[in-house]
Amino acid sequence: MFLSAGKPLRPAGRDVAIGKAAPHAGKDRDLSTLNQPSTAFTRSLASSNRAVKVTAVVFGSLLIAAASQIEVPFFPVPMTMQTFAVLLVGLLFGARLGAAAVLVYLGEAAIGLPVLSGAGNIATLLVKPSTAGYLVGFVGAAFVAGLIAERTAGRLWGTFAAAVAGEAVLMALGVAFLAWLIGADNAVAYGFLPFVLGDALKIVLAVAVARGVGRLSLPGAL
Repeated sequence: MFLSAGKPLRPAGRDVAIGKAAPHAGKDRDLSTLNQPSTAFTRSLASSNRAVKVTAVVFGSLLIAAASQIEVPFFPVPMTMQTFAVLLVGLLFGARLGAAAVLVYLGEAAIGLPVLSGAGNIATLLVKPSTAGYLVGFVGAAFVAGLIAERTAGRLWGTFAAAVAGEAVLMALGVAFLAWLIGADNAVAYGFLPFVLGDALKIVLAVAVARGVGRLSLPGAL
């Protein structure tokens, strides 16, 4: 059919499809982002007041401290749960608050609290300086894991990629500093290879727990 001016008459049904579908599609995408596991928790924390954020940061630092004292028999070396807690805090808290929690944890060690692995504190670095690079790497790991998790909206593949990237930053900084102390070959042999299997397991565990906590934060979950 044609109008008197010679222009084609566009069916009303197509007006709905073209003119109104796009806004709804965008809204649907926003809702799907909000409903991804761990996104709900991170967004809720980000929009909370300062007192809640401070409490979360302190809790995160204590979680890392507690996990640092847990040693699990594993092959080829025993593993602590310190890295797991660092990645988990980053995935759940986001980049800034996750990194802040790690900085508070390091601050606790700096004032002498026995929060490092093996109930150590900052004095441990005087006896065992080889761990310094990994401690700095914790901050970068939490920040990078949180940043990627935020940018990928808490989707499964994004959460996994975030944890892997965080672990990569941690190992890069830790092994680089260790290489400066004992040489690259020794750093890889003693500071990387023995921990590959354990760290892979901790990545999977951190992703699973982060998504589990995220699901509890979804509307109507409880």
